[in-house]
Amino acid sequence: MTDRITLICHGFTAALQRVAFPLDEGLNERGLRQVAASAHLFAPMEGTTGTRALCGPSSRCRQTAAGLGLTAVADEGLRDWDAGHWAGRTLADVQEEDPAGVRAWLTDPAAVPHGGESLLTLVDRVAAWLEARQDPQGGRVVAVTHPAVMRAAVVHVLGTPLEAFWRIDVEPLSHVRLTGRGGHLRIRFSHSP
Repeated sequence: MTDRITLICHGFTAALQRVAFPLDEGLNERGLRQVAASAHLFAPMEGTTGTRALCGPSSRCRQTAAGLGLTAVADEGLRDWDAGHWAGRTLADVQEEDPAGVRAWLTDPAAVPHGGESLLTLVDRVAAWLEARQDPQGGRVVAVTHPAVMRAAVVHVLGTPLEAFWRIDVEPLSHVRLTGRGGHLRIRFSHSP
């Protein structure tokens, strides 16, 4: 059997617009419009037999899942990257105040200048989440999560150096499908969710 895991990025938020490290915020008006316009693409996924709908525990993930018509259960493994005391602040403000910290954060996967979660820890957490979702019976999962979680999943599945994380862009409501057999996941590009 084949596993299928579809990760969907939450809708647009004020933090994305400000290029800020997010707090637990809901979608802004733009995000609400995006989700409403995209619901017809994602809602049928949950209706597939044996599909589980999950989402990160944040307001923006729960709100996106509900807006897409998914009856999703919050899953801590899908939580956003913990930005520690940088949460709520813009990258520009942090860069001005702590340029050495930002440089370390961008170049050393084990660095935690913000006191939160390192890139290494994030990728390990997401890898463990992916491995726990692999079902010998060929289960399917559709999950609404955060850009950082999706980037970490791609880095893990491709087995790339952690620095590749910084070369991946994830737009609101974009999705990535992961498929595989016997514990080996692949990235699958398709024309629809």
